Amino acid sequence: MKNLKIATAQFENRSGDKNYNLSVIEKLSQKASSEGCDVIAFHECSVTGYTFARHLSKEQLLDVAEIIPEGNSILKLIEIAKNNNIVVLAGLFEKDKNDTLFKAYVCIDKNGLVAKYRKLHPFINPHLTPGDRYCIFEIGGWKCGILICYDNNIIENVRATALLGAQIIFMPHVTMCTPSTRPGAGFVAPELWKNRETDPTSLRMEFDGMKGRDWLIKWLPARAYDNAIYAVFSNPIGMDDDQLKNGCAMIIDPFGDILTECRSFDDSFATATITPEKCIQAGGNRYIKARRPSLYRDIIGQNHESEQKVAWLSSEEKKS
Repeated sequence: MKNLKIATAQFENRSGDKNYNLSVIEKLSQKASSEGCDVIAFHECSVTGYTFARHLSKEQLLDVAEIIPEGNSILKLIEIAKNNNIVVLAGLFEKDKNDTLFKAYVCIDKNGLVAKYRKLHPFINPHLTPGDRYCIFEIGGWKCGILICYDNNIIENVRATALLGAQIIFMPHVTMCTPSTRPGAGFVAPELWKNRETDPTSLRMEFDGMKGRDWLIKWLPARAYDNAIYAVFSNPIGMDDDQLKNGCAMIIDPFGDILTECRSFDDSFATATITPEKCIQAGGNRYIKARRPSLYRDIIGQNHESEQKVAWLSSEEKKS
C-alpha cells in the first residue's frame, strides 16, 4: 500500500447549475492532478448545490436528480477523472428508475464508477429516502469509506465504517454557520461575504468562531483519533442558496492532528500525503483491539426508533 496524496476542496457552488459546478470541479481536479494528487474530494451535493433543495417539490427534485451511473454528471466526472488521471469524489441528488430520491456521493476513477454511497440521515427535503448500508471500496490499495455530513454526528456510523476496514473516511459536508441550541451558533451575515476583500477580518472571526470552525474542532478530530482513520472533510465556501458557508476543508490524521486545511476565501483545495503506518501507530488502533463487545452488544443493538431533528430547519419551518 503506497502513500497517497489527497486534495480536499472547497468552492462556492451555484444552486441547480450542474454545468457550472462541474466546470469548477474540472478546474480544481486539473490543478490537483498537476500538483501530483492521486485523489480529490468535493463537498456534499457539490454537483447540484444543496440548501436550495429544501424548497423543492418532489417533481422539481426529480428534475435535478440523476440516475447513477448513467446520468450526464457521472459521465462528465468520468471524463474529468480520465483526462486528469485522478480519482474524483463528488455529491449529487440521485433518483432510481422508480423515482425514489436519495442523497448520493460517488467515487469515480478513469475507468468509471468505483463506489456509490447514499446518505443515511438526509433531512434537507422530505422526499429523500435514507440509505440503508455502509460503503467500503479501495483506492490504491487503501480501504475507504464515505459518510455524508449528519451521518458523522452519529458516532456509531464512524465506528461501524472503521470496523468494516476503512482506513480513510471521506466526510463531505455542507455545514456550520446555522442556528442551533448550542452556545454561539447562528447564521453569518451575507454582507460579510460581499465585503470579504475590504474587511476580511470580520468574516474570518465569524468563520473561525463558535458559528463555524471552533464548533467543528470540538468533535471532528475525535472521529479520526478514536477510530485510527484519516478523515477527509470537505465543505463549501461562500453562498449556498441564502446561507453562507465557511469552507475550511481539511484532512485529519489517525492521531487527530490536522495535516492540511483550506484557509482562503477562494475556490481552492488543500493537500496532504497520507502514510499507512499511522493507522497502526495511532492509539485508536489499540483501543479498537481492546473492545469487549459482549458488554455492550445488547445495549447498542436494542430497538430504537430514529428521531432526527435539525435545529435550523425546525426553526425555519416554525417561521413559515
